[in-house]
Amino acid sequence: MAGGRRGPGALAEPRRLMRSGLGLIVLGHGSLVLGAIVHGAVLRHVAGARRAVTPEYAAANVVSVCSGLLSIAVGIVAILVSHNLSRPALHWTLLSTSLLNCLLSTACSVGLALAIALTVHGRGTHLVRGCNSSALPADARTAIATNDCPFNTTRIYDTALALWFPSLLLAVAEAVLSGRCCLVALVFRGIGPCAHSYDKEQV
Repeated sequence: MAGGRRGPGALAEPRRLMRSGLGLIVLGHGSLVLGAIVHGAVLRHVAGARRAVTPEYAAANVVSVCSGLLSIAVGIVAILVSHNLSRPALHWTLLSTSLLNCLLSTACSVGLALAIALTVHGRGTHLVRGCNSSALPADARTAIATNDCPFNTTRIYDTALALWFPSLLLAVAEAVLSGRCCLVALVFRGIGPCAHSYDKEQV
């Protein structure tokens, strides 16, 4: 196949599908690592006495970790499909998992964007809610004069944003690659206009 060809035929090339699968595996591991860092560096500090976590962290950590795990699964299935193009069961598995991961990664991207917007708008006040001090500042980057806070409030805000931005980029990339895998599965199963164009190219 020509390297510069565009269309369903190029999209369904086994080599490109394998690259998409490898990319999803790498992105999924990246999301897992960032999720673990968020939990260790931020999440365990901002949990209050009742262990209540703010909605921003629920969206940033739990959903991104689930998306990372599913991205790894989709990547593995995509690699298997690239080496077994005549297996209908693998086609349906790729279609279902990639569609689910595309939706989950999109929801994760929206959640992370909302978390970043709310945190910047509120100047990080929700991030220091777990602090027991009565002298909470209006800005999370402002130092608290008392020692009632069990964590350093001046670093929580910057750390959270520094971890959320790359997580957002990874989630967007996962959604794009999962969408491509979903289109490839539809092409292989003969569903949609792209599949008809692919059949014509094959003929």
